[in-house]
Amino acid sequence: MAMKAIFITGTAGSGKSLLTSRLLQWYRDNSAYPVTLNLDPGAVNLPYEPDVDVRNYVDITTLMESYGLGPNGSLIMASDMIATKLDEIQKEVDELNPDYLIVDTPGQIELFAFRASGPYFAMNLHADDKATIFALDGMLVSSPINFVSISLLALSVKLRLKMAQINVLTKSDLVIDKLKNIMEWASSSMALEHILNSEKDAEYSLLTKDLARSISKGGFAQSFIAVSSITMSGMVNLAAALARTLNQGEDS
Repeated sequence: MAMKAIFITGTAGSGKSLLTSRLLQWYRDNSAYPVTLNLDPGAVNLPYEPDVDVRNYVDITTLMESYGLGPNGSLIMASDMIATKLDEIQKEVDELNPDYLIVDTPGQIELFAFRASGPYFAMNLHADDKATIFALDGMLVSSPINFVSISLLALSVKLRLKMAQINVLTKSDLVIDKLKNIMEWASSSMALEHILNSEKDAEYSLLTKDLARSISKGGFAQSFIAVSSITMSGMVNLAAALARTLNQGEDS
């Protein structure tokens, strides 16, 4: 059976784990067989029961006690150890033999995307097709400068993980009054530049416009799919984008 892997990435607090649980439910409701892999060794409470869990292999508390580390140091060490557990995790996944493997990555995106372990794991996990979802917190990107900053982060994650990526605007139900503007900025560089012209701080406005132009010029600008894990709005669009991306390797 062909397995498709979906890596859920994004900024801390953007709703990655909740999105994981909703995507899990979506595939179940549509007669597929999905399983979840929790790759966050520091996760305390999750809104789903992981089918495969890195916490069974890497224990934060043990690392803190054994090496005299604080919470941050132990998280860094634990994240670096994820790659060493790939074979055991792969074996667990293969035994489950799912249609979809939904991978919930560490809460701090830099621990997964910008250290060596995360890209190694993503590249060497065996799956027939792979894609990344980058969750952009709707509350964070509701200002144009924040929008460009986090779009740049989404791009850098794509460059690090080297796979097709879908940018998802989460918490759309909380930014209903700003949603139209955000989606316009995502789809039109002219609309984004226009709003940046009205920024009071000229220096930051100019820098942000230069960054936005570079992203657009490089062909990396992408529209977002707005979803709400509370109301489930946008899940049809996300599932369709995943189907296109996983089957054709295209960015959506």
